[in-house]
Amino acid sequence: MADYDTIFIGSGHATWHAAVALALAHAQHKVAIIEEDTIAGTCTNFGCDAKILLDGPFELTEQLKQYQGIGVNTTPTIDWSQLMAYKQQVIQPLSVQMTAVFKQLGITIITGHGELTDTHTVQVADSTYTADTIVIGTGQRPAKLAIPGADLMHDSRDFLDLPTMPKRLILIGAGIISLEFANMAVLLGSEVHIIEFADRALPAFYSEHVKKMITHLQAAGVHFHFGEALSQVTKTATGLMATTASGLKIESDDIIAATGRIPNIEHLGLTKVGIKTDRHGIIVDDHLRTSIPNIYASGDVISKTLPKLTPTAIFESNYIAGQLLGSTAAIDYPVIPAVVFTLPRIAQVGVSVEAAQHDTEHFHVQALPYGKLLAFQYQNEVDADLQLVFDQENYLVGASIYGNRAPDLINLLTMIIADHVSATTLSQKIFAFPSASVGIIDMLTPLLHHD
Repeated sequence: MADYDTIFIGSGHATWHAAVALALAHAQHKVAIIEEDTIAGTCTNFGCDAKILLDGPFELTEQLKQYQGIGVNTTPTIDWSQLMAYKQQVIQPLSVQMTAVFKQLGITIITGHGELTDTHTVQVADSTYTADTIVIGTGQRPAKLAIPGADLMHDSRDFLDLPTMPKRLILIGAGIISLEFANMAVLLGSEVHIIEFADRALPAFYSEHVKKMITHLQAAGVHFHFGEALSQVTKTATGLMATTASGLKIESDDIIAATGRIPNIEHLGLTKVGIKTDRHGIIVDDHLRTSIPNIYASGDVISKTLPKLTPTAIFESNYIAGQLLGSTAAIDYPVIPAVVFTLPRIAQVGVSVEAAQHDTEHFHVQALPYGKLLAFQYQNEVDADLQLVFDQENYLVGASIYGNRAPDLINLLTMIIADHVSATTLSQKIFAFPSASVGIIDMLTPLLHHD
């Protein structure tokens, strides 16, 4: 008889939702979580939660700037050190709180690195634990450049723990992490440079919205260096020197490497037990099973083309719980929204604007410059813009938003897309007025399919 019904390797969103669901569904279901780092994983402790907490005051001060000269003439300053102390106060207890919740539910916490020794056994240090089912949710970690001086650079986890903001900061890569961090640093007065190998930022997002955001960051003082490959980092008498292959040299007080993330698949015993992987992670079937039927994978460690986001990991975690509780249906992902938490924000969901523009036989795009049309509802953010993608029957199938309200508005549009909502259905609802969402609904309804 196995020690546990299910063992989860990793304690982030990719696993703990399933662990809790199983513990709640069957008191006799024996569940264990193995974690070698901090309980609750990267997002809770060193990623999304910490970032959005730190971002809050910046969002508020930027919104106040939209009223400059029309009622607001000064905006508050932000003390990063005080803000960081507040972050520590709020975020640090979360892992302890989550641990207490798990234990209260009867979930066993095993501390250490888990490695498969066979298809039903996980070794942690000198102990072994057996289970009928094993779920791997070990996530990703920052990729490291293979260049001289790479060890002198820091990563996103380090940035989100900085006691003081560097006066000079270089970010390597022009992806989501770099742009979000650059936004905060430049608003604190830091000299910020972004070095990017490619010729543009955020290739997965609508190019026109990305261009607007880059222009906004440049106006704030961020320096972009596209088409530059970092070749080495060296110490100087006054800081760190970043040198690119073309000979560009920039000195800084700190350098943050944000050149992507790679799956944590090493030293798990995957090859030993026959689990197949590629450079993107663990290969799974349409039930999230690995090549070993009783071993599942969940979250960012999976090899997939879908966005590796926290909500996707939660969806997969809940799906696996359903499988272990008796469901047999293949996984069916809904449309997945994505947000870049710069200021302004960028968000998108469904069929992209560029894809629709290249397939005019099946799609058409409608622009809604909602910031200009409804300035009073959108806090005078006149640059706010929405691009809507419709199919041949005028059902909404995609959207891209540029604006501070983008995260909440994209959730509304995601539900409209996922539920195939028509104008008739929307017209039968009453929404709060004059909220931000109702402005979009009022403009969207006439464009939608009518039953």
